[in-house]
Amino acid sequence: MRLNTGQTVFSQIMDFLPKHDFRQFVNHYRGHYKVKTFSCMDQYLCMAFAQLTYRESLRDIEACLRSVQSKLYHMGFRSAISRNTLANANEQRDWRIYADLAHLLIRQARELYAGEPTFSDLNQTVYAFDSSTIDLCLSLFPWARFRQHKAAVKLHTLIDLRGNIPVFIRITEGKVHDVNALDDLVFEPGSIYVMDRGYLDFARLYRIHQHQAIFVIRAKSNMQYRRLYSSPVDKATGLRSDQTIKLKGYYPSRDYPDTLRRIRYFDAEKEKHLTFLTNQLTFPALTIADLYRRRWQVELFFKWIKQHLRIKAFLGTSENAVKTQIWIAISVYVLVAILKKRLNLEPSLYAILQVLSVTLFEKRPIFQLFTEPETKIPGLNDSDCFPLFEDL
Repeated sequence: MRLNTGQTVFSQIMDFLPKHDFRQFVNHYRGHYKVKTFSCMDQYLCMAFAQLTYRESLRDIEACLRSVQSKLYHMGFRSAISRNTLANANEQRDWRIYADLAHLLIRQARELYAGEPTFSDLNQTVYAFDSSTIDLCLSLFPWARFRQHKAAVKLHTLIDLRGNIPVFIRITEGKVHDVNALDDLVFEPGSIYVMDRGYLDFARLYRIHQHQAIFVIRAKSNMQYRRLYSSPVDKATGLRSDQTIKLKGYYPSRDYPDTLRRIRYFDAEKEKHLTFLTNQLTFPALTIADLYRRRWQVELFFKWIKQHLRIKAFLGTSENAVKTQIWIAISVYVLVAILKKRLNLEPSLYAILQVLSVTLFEKRPIFQLFTEPETKIPGLNDSDCFPLFEDL
């Protein structure tokens, strides 16, 4: 392995970028049209630096990078850093350049993590699907009207729980209902889709069933059904019931005419009763409950994207600028996931991001940051750094 003794940590991270493909995306969308200095790569490096180091404003980015002027060339920058130039680039250069880059990195990451062990010895791919609303100021973002006095965009995301890689992302206006995003998914036969009760729409769930995929979803308390039979459960595990049911009522029974499985579970830690619905009739009931528990990984992804890649502090007010920042944030997240796999780093992805944020200017091989005793992070785990969202 090359030791990269002369490279900063930041430039080592950027070495994992597919630069040839990036240049093709820039040419395809004419990213350098009428651009004399400050290339799309310079723009990307500035934004990636801002997100890895928690910069919160254009002035903040400019001040930090100018303070290390002598190191910028070796970090990949080829132009002077100016907040006005960066702001103009975010406003004017096509966000699809960075969306295509993120999608390419996602494909590479999925290939790298394809051999990861599956959950609970299941052979199926397990996905978690959810959305998160990012609040905006209506006076600054009038194109993203959400309510009468509020603006927002919504991030709909499907996470592959092998590696916690986002494989499907849609950015919509905040007023788009969560369940509508299901219409954009292409369901893989045999794969498992875990969702919260905001996606409970029986016609759409039946479409998942018809594609021979599996869903696990929270049930609503007012759901009407007819019990066909019950299976015995071990209540010491938290299970309360395992029933095979059919829906009652004209519309629910019409939209989902097949049988369903209803599992009740008591979460002793939160002292909360949970009810799950699934079309999988043979898995152990506890496996279904454990599958739903894994849904928190998508919320952890949103936590990182919103709070630790500086999505809440947008560096531009146009729709193009907002989408540019979101897609660059996602690409940075996936780039570090690729780095983690290729360097065989043991800490979690979130712990790696924490360490990188304070070592970007060091000239040490990245793998040494996580192998030398003085740089280890005793007791650090995901739940310590990133408290999970409450149920939506």
